[in-house]
Amino acid sequence: MGRYLIEPFDRSDRYATERYQGAAGRNWWTCDPTLRLLMRHHLGEGFAWAEPRLDRLGALMGGLVAECAEETDRNPPRLERYDKWGRDISEVVMPPSFHAARRALMEDNFTSPSFAAEARSHGANPAALAAAWTYLLDQADIGMGCALGTGGDMVVSLAEKYAPEDVRDRVREIFANGYYSGEAAQMFTERTGGSDLAALEAAAVPAGDAWLLTGLKWFASNANGSAFVALARRPDGNVAPFLVLREQRDGSRNGVRIRRLKDKLGTRSVASAEVEFTGAEAFPLFGEGATGSGLGTMMKLTNASRLGVAMMGVGVARRALVESICYARAREAFGRPLIDQPLMRRRLSELIVEVEAAQALAFDGLAGPRLRITPALIKLRAARLGVTAASDAIEVHGGNGYIEQWPVARLLRDAQVNPIWEGGDNILCLDVRRAMVKEQAHLPFLDRLRDLATSDLVHARIDDLAKAVTAWAALEPSVAEERLYPLAQFMADVYAAALLEDQATWGLDDGRKALVARLYAEAHLVDHGPLRGIDAPAADHFEDLLTGAVTL
Repeated sequence: MGRYLIEPFDRSDRYATERYQGAAGRNWWTCDPTLRLLMRHHLGEGFAWAEPRLDRLGALMGGLVAECAEETDRNPPRLERYDKWGRDISEVVMPPSFHAARRALMEDNFTSPSFAAEARSHGANPAALAAAWTYLLDQADIGMGCALGTGGDMVVSLAEKYAPEDVRDRVREIFANGYYSGEAAQMFTERTGGSDLAALEAAAVPAGDAWLLTGLKWFASNANGSAFVALARRPDGNVAPFLVLREQRDGSRNGVRIRRLKDKLGTRSVASAEVEFTGAEAFPLFGEGATGSGLGTMMKLTNASRLGVAMMGVGVARRALVESICYARAREAFGRPLIDQPLMRRRLSELIVEVEAAQALAFDGLAGPRLRITPALIKLRAARLGVTAASDAIEVHGGNGYIEQWPVARLLRDAQVNPIWEGGDNILCLDVRRAMVKEQAHLPFLDRLRDLATSDLVHARIDDLAKAVTAWAALEPSVAEERLYPLAQFMADVYAAALLEDQATWGLDDGRKALVARLYAEAHLVDHGPLRGIDAPAADHFEDLLTGAVTL
């Protein structure tokens, strides 16, 4: 019989997969004009000294750290509960990819005391550089961000204030390389819940100048750390924070047992566990003779942690944006690249504006003035954006986005924890209420918005917001609580709009930020009427937005 020739499968440009490169392998400093703008502003004369360090960091995060994040997600930490003699050792074994990334990060740790001192000596703001470090890390792996940064500032601050001298020395030794060293954990959540402190069951009793703590913590992230802040009930009924170290003062094993690691949806690079305290040596993180709970100081530090979680949301959103743009450039449909199609340009334009608004919020929280009410508002907006942006990125990728071999599926799995960590949306709204009612914290907040805003539109909405707060305060308590969410969202909308308008006055981007500010305000602060703006004049700002958002 004759041999039939089979035509080869279509090998058109649509299948030229070598054209595709996502975010991984790129330098995340050089491809991020908005980050460079923020650093030029916040660092001032120190920018020249910091720039080569930021460039090196961008290559590290987009290279080794991003690569290790994928491997750690596939091969997460494991628990060795017993040694060969059957003794409970509760040892968390981290994979080699985690250790490789951690070593590299500690060698370029912008949060360490030595780096902060060097930055100050060159006129650079250490807080802004630390914010940039966490922002870039969170694009690669928010689990690693949690593993390195969970509660380190809380442990050190409270130990310095309350712990015995020898314990303070031990804590200083543990955190010699800075708060972001992976040695801390917060242990608050119990089986009864994480936010309802009245239901907390763990108990502590005095034992000389130490206490003995007994109880089960249901969800403890970074369980392989060396120093923990745990909440427990004192004999007088008050709930208070205690410091627990992995080892006792005499060097022997402390009463800290890990029951099991949590099988989580995402953030697999941070070991989360059920931790049992069995008469663990603990040290009170409140003053001698204190009759209150000692939670006030801890709540201030919790707000700092909330800003860290907010930055995780921004990091995920930024990574989702870059992955979406990369894919839309390479993928063709209906005879042309996705990025040239009107509906895709609209979606990416909106995502660029939302990500830059969240960047403005997070960097203001970490490098700007510390206002009581802003951490809850920033986390409320940024943590949720991480989820929606990751979901958008999956949709841009189509079916490929739903496959674990592509990067965006993990982004969505990881992002979903951010609205939970350090308080869900409802808890954040209750904190906004507490700040307004007990501290009148909305007044300095409104004053700052007036200082930042430049347009008549945003100034008018600030006045409307002030009226909304007054109207809310007059509501019956249960109704007022129910209305907290739209009030907090209104605050976040106006806050972001004012920050973007202020950025437009910096003169660092040829007026592009003014466009971003206007588009954000139009999207969030303008009533578009019964036709929802469908009849508005056509305007395609995509190329201007894209040029200042991602440099590929």
